[in-house]
Amino acid sequence: MNALVRELRALRGALTFFTRLPAPGAGAVDGEDLKASPRYFALVGAVVGAVGALVWWLAARVLPGDVAVLLSMAATVLVTGAFHEDAFADVCDGFGGGYDRERVLVIMKDSRVGAFGVVGIGLMLGLKAVTLMHVPAALMVGVLVAAHAVSRAAAMSLMLTLPYVRADDTSKSRPVANPPTAASVVVAGLCGLAPFALLPARMAWALLPVVLARVTLGRWFARRIGGYTGDCLGATQQVAEVMVYLTVVALA
Repeated sequence: MNALVRELRALRGALTFFTRLPAPGAGAVDGEDLKASPRYFALVGAVVGAVGALVWWLAARVLPGDVAVLLSMAATVLVTGAFHEDAFADVCDGFGGGYDRERVLVIMKDSRVGAFGVVGIGLMLGLKAVTLMHVPAALMVGVLVAAHAVSRAAAMSLMLTLPYVRADDTSKSRPVANPPTAASVVVAGLCGLAPFALLPARMAWALLPVVLARVTLGRWFARRIGGYTGDCLGATQQVAEVMVYLTVVALA
């Protein structure tokens, strides 16, 4: 298998793992594809952001701006199957209700959503919606693509500095939970940063709160459970995404 085919299969693995979009190519995604897929997390994020941007652009032609924002958010949730939102709710439940490492991990594994999760994801979605309603229309497309891309790069970076803490092989994140190679880090970084070229240069300041959020969450995860889980990656993505929106509104 040549290098190009391997990269295309890794991209297909990332697309299949993180979205419900049809992945090009024949055959099932295998373990090696998923193992190499983290380098394309940010690129898949850009695709998800582009879907949201397209829905917003079409809706904004005929509907009020706030309605267009909500439809855009619904589109990204539908495309990903609420993958990251579910992870954020699980982290809220686990870290909010767990008193020690073992209990935190048990709660996050539970498919039921508790009070911490409901309140947390409600506030997160509400904050996203209200903030996006204040993003200037001229910036919306670039902001959505950039936020979805860089937030996934931030989440992927946890895999570089923290160990995966679930010992069982039944976790849905186990196939992709491997320390990324240097090449993967470079590819993810480039894919995460490139969409900022769609925005005014001053919007690059949004990277600062993204980095701060990622560092803070990484330290919190390390202190509470000694590393990360797939839910921690999803929660980091959600927080980093909203940090971009907040910064853009502050600078616009």
